[in-house]
Amino acid sequence: MHRDSLTIAAIRTAVLLFVITIFLSSCATIYFERDGKELPPILAQDEIIRPYVTLGRIQTTADMSFATVPNLQEWGFRTLREEASKMGADAVMLPEVTSYPTTYLFFPGNEYRATGMAIKFK
Repeated sequence: MHRDSLTIAAIRTAVLLFVITIFLSSCATIYFERDGKELPPILAQDEIIRPYVTLGRIQTTADMSFATVPNLQEWGFRTLREEASKMGADAVMLPEVTSYPTTYLFFPGNEYRATGMAIKFK
């Protein structure tokens, strides 16, 4: 009887680990892809060795309260990559993610801003 309960516990643990693995891998797919395509990377200027054309400057902003502070760098890079993907860019360069304190009718908050240049390789 004791051996059967250990086997059932091992099976439950294996199923739980499998479900968690599937959940985490699906979240990674959503984060790195948009409409089935991989999002453009963020590149430093010294990583760009091919000629390119600048498609335009990307700037996104979000107003949030201090209570909902996200991982600022992660939010900024994700939104820059998503906007560059909409423009048909191959990469994003010169990323800058900043935060400015704001006030709305006595309520403190933050304005998050992400800027970068969308480029397309020739």
